[in-house]
Amino acid sequence: LSESFTFAYEIVHKFCADLFIMSIESKIANLSLGDEPSIVEAIKADGVEKSGFASNISALAAKCMSTDDTEAIAAMTTATAVAAGAPEAEAFTKECLSACIEQGASRNPEVKKVAEQAVDAICRNINPFAIKSLLPHIFSKLPVEIKWPIRELALKCIPIFGKIAPKQLGNALPEIVPEVTACMWDTKKQVKVAATNAMKAACDVIGNRDIEHMTDKIIVAITKPKEVPEIMHNMAGVTFVQSVESPALAMVVPLLLRGLREKTTATKRQSAVIIDNMSKLVDNPVDAAPFLPLLLPALTQNAESISDPEARDVTQRAVDQLNRLKALSDKAISVRGDTGKLGNIIKDEFGSDESENIGKVIAHASIIATCMMDLQFMEDLQWEKHVASQFKFYYDDEKAKAATEKVRLEAEKMLEIPDEDDDEDDAEELCNCLFTLAYGTKILLHNTKMKLKRGKRYGLLGGNDSGKTTLMRSIANNQVEGFPDTSEVRTVFVEADIQGEQSHLSCVEYVAVDPKIQALNISKDEIRTVLGTVGFVSDGKAKPDHAVSTLSGGWRMKLALARAMLQKADILLLDEPTNHLDVINVAWVKNYLNSLTDVTSIIVSHDSGLLNDCCTNILQIENLKLHTFKGNLDEFVKIKPSARSYFSFTESKLKFSFPQPGPIEGVKSKGKALMKMSKCTFTYPVNDKPTLFDISVQVSLSSRVACVGENGAGKSTMIKLLVGEIEPQEGTVWKHPNARIAYVAQHAFHHIENHLTKTPNEYIRWRYANQGEDKESLVKVSMQFSDEELKLQKTPFEIQLVDEESGKISKVKKVVVELVGGRKTNKSKEYEYEVKYANSSVDSGEYLPQKTLKKMGWEKAMKAVDLKIAQRSGLYVRPLSTKNVEKHLEDCGLDREFGTHYRMSALSGGQKVKVVLAAAMWNQPHILILDEPTNYLDREALGALAGAIEDFDGGVVMITHNNEFCSKLCPETWVMDAGHLETKGDADWMLKQDTKIEESQQITEVTDAAGNVSKVKQAKKKLSKKEEKQLIKKIKSKLKEGLDLDSEEEEFAFEKELI
Repeated sequence: LSESFTFAYEIVHKFCADLFIMSIESKIANLSLGDEPSIVEAIKADGVEKSGFASNISALAAKCMSTDDTEAIAAMTTATAVAAGAPEAEAFTKECLSACIEQGASRNPEVKKVAEQAVDAICRNINPFAIKSLLPHIFSKLPVEIKWPIRELALKCIPIFGKIAPKQLGNALPEIVPEVTACMWDTKKQVKVAATNAMKAACDVIGNRDIEHMTDKIIVAITKPKEVPEIMHNMAGVTFVQSVESPALAMVVPLLLRGLREKTTATKRQSAVIIDNMSKLVDNPVDAAPFLPLLLPALTQNAESISDPEARDVTQRAVDQLNRLKALSDKAISVRGDTGKLGNIIKDEFGSDESENIGKVIAHASIIATCMMDLQFMEDLQWEKHVASQFKFYYDDEKAKAATEKVRLEAEKMLEIPDEDDDEDDAEELCNCLFTLAYGTKILLHNTKMKLKRGKRYGLLGGNDSGKTTLMRSIANNQVEGFPDTSEVRTVFVEADIQGEQSHLSCVEYVAVDPKIQALNISKDEIRTVLGTVGFVSDGKAKPDHAVSTLSGGWRMKLALARAMLQKADILLLDEPTNHLDVINVAWVKNYLNSLTDVTSIIVSHDSGLLNDCCTNILQIENLKLHTFKGNLDEFVKIKPSARSYFSFTESKLKFSFPQPGPIEGVKSKGKALMKMSKCTFTYPVNDKPTLFDISVQVSLSSRVACVGENGAGKSTMIKLLVGEIEPQEGTVWKHPNARIAYVAQHAFHHIENHLTKTPNEYIRWRYANQGEDKESLVKVSMQFSDEELKLQKTPFEIQLVDEESGKISKVKKVVVELVGGRKTNKSKEYEYEVKYANSSVDSGEYLPQKTLKKMGWEKAMKAVDLKIAQRSGLYVRPLSTKNVEKHLEDCGLDREFGTHYRMSALSGGQKVKVVLAAAMWNQPHILILDEPTNYLDREALGALAGAIEDFDGGVVMITHNNEFCSKLCPETWVMDAGHLETKGDADWMLKQDTKIEESQQITEVTDAAGNVSKVKQAKKKLSKKEEKQLIKKIKSKLKEGLDLDSEEEEFAFEKELI
């Protein structure tokens, strides 16, 4: 009985199943509107296989593409219903997508509307990890020969993925971006708009904060090639801190390809540099694999065709780097994205047969599983939800879960990464992260680890331009991957730079307007109290209610430290905290840092005393890695002796070289004064009391002077008087008319703040473009006419005129309208200047003596003429070619990569100082004046600067608090104390250096714009009377014998009228 019952049950069950299959088969064969609910119910009740839906999906897809509008509407409505109501059938439903997209071109509005609904339903209800399975259907509808409405509808699928599966869309970008990019150039406006919207949706999911702000510009670059050079410059200014993965590469590659195809060599070169450096940030070579076939051919072509040898070398380096990456990618054993291998594992673990329908399910599950591997979704519950569920109608739950778990474990083995050994520490851990950091196209740190402990004080060391400040700024800006958010661990970056728009604020207001201070609801009374603790008091040198623009560099740093104290930080990031500070204030900073037992500090400093007295640990940047050492600077040097170059001038391997000054007309001794201040007193307009009292100094070619004193004592004010930035109320300031002066101010960046969009090379070429004339020299206060001088210039002045033929003297009243630039010496050995009179028809050739012009109000104009002549006299005007300026910048410590190819806005503080120094030294000055040169330069650069100053044949005056630096170079000291000056040391040293100027080194060769090197003709040595007689005798003898004269002899013979 039992056997009979079982047999009967099987017959009935098979009959019912066949009935279901026949039912769906017949419904699809005779499909009409209203059938869709029953089809969905059949699938949900008995699954895709037993219901017959899987076997009849091809018929449904064919009806979706039917030319019979009624049939097509019914079929697409069914596909919409199944996609929304039975998502478990997605492995089969997705086959209708191509047909539904095709109907986007239907002339029947109703068919078109239903097609759009079906496409939306299929895309919106697909498993998020399965969106790659829809891409072939979409891409097949994008070729240009296909009707534009079909292409438009296909492109509209991409933004849907951005809403339902942003991470998964990011993973698919390497495949999507090339296809969509091609459509952005379409002639049909509708396709172009749809492609742009698709690209914007793709950009929104790249997951790389470093380039998120660039996405709009990247899209512009695709459609507007003229914008590429400007966008490339913006790209060079991006600080990368995250590892570069395939989504980010997918967005950047179109821009880089545009850059490689630009006509200008500079843009091609910049693209190559970005490619070279970004490729080094790719952790997994497989991420770069899709882009190598696009970039390599374009790069290789440029490496062979670019005419500039240097740009060609840079491009070849990028080619070599991509070839290395390609080799790694080819060898990489990875199954990421390899659905074939994972499909075989699934088939083996499930023990499935060879039927077509189960094959479709396995292929679909493989796409889901590989996407989960790519995105590190490897938890068992995640695989159970997304992978096992695909087999629910083919295997029971237990079988599906067990087989899926085995597949997941195999997948995990493929992705296993061995853990690094970790040296445990007992202290509380504030941060433990693995990150990558780049500045523009320069890689600074790559896949490096940083671990910080509470209460520790870390000294951050690194070579020139290694990225110390960039690392700290990136931490403060929440840009370091894995570093705790600044809202969780309060992180404060201490810097003394005051923004121009805030310079009018009082010290109290300046602190109060800081957004972080406002967020903490700190009152002005509390701010005033804290400022008082660091010396900002109403009767002190720095007053809390005075404008921050009146503060010296030292007081600006103390203001920044006071602002940081108010924020009660967990981590303090200090960039050169002792910059501008005198000895007393440096001691105060040390005591303050050592008192912070619960606050972690990271300190970048070139002050070895600070690093020894405060640091508990040292962080060293070397070979793109961050290394941690216990102990202070001395302990660190015992372990790493080579690091001595960070703080020892003599150990510096970097070399600077300054151009030597040329001869000065009338100056034969190095001890002769070229600049003088005599009994000068100066008071700032906002003050009642003078800042300087009765100052008298002089500077010569042999001067080596250190100007020292407390913060606010008046050092920088005195230097500004000396160079003509400001004028004294009492006393006189004099400069030799032919002397050239180079001045690097304390707040050095003001020299270049209006030129940040130029490269350093472009800036120097702009500044000296007019025959070597310095455009910045005539903007000083001391060169601007006062109202009294302008009045004198307009007043007729009685002038004596002598008729050259008759000798008759006549007196006339005339008005001089300008000095036209000429200058000569009269019989009394006084200068006369070429003038133009009002209402005169004569443009030039008329001269007036210096004393007369001074009475007429033209003293400053005479100084301007002197300055222009000085800038040219005794100076070999080097061609302002890119190569010459590039070499000069390298001599001043700035690598050609940053000097010629980076805008100044993207440079670090130390690099900007080198630009200012190089620009000041271009015209071969006789006197170099440096106000706080040690502030932004690291120890290596300071050692190089010290070496260059030692070899420099001109005079040097420097303000510095770095005793090691000034004691090494300066035998004479000017001590400034509350506006009064005292000279110390060997003041007569300059007299001992009374060597002849003819012995000074001169420029020996120069490079023109084409790269040709030519020897420079040296200044002629003045002959004694005896030597002159011998040369005349020699020339006469040669002329008598009919021999040829050499060039120097010939020139001398013409001069003496021998020929």
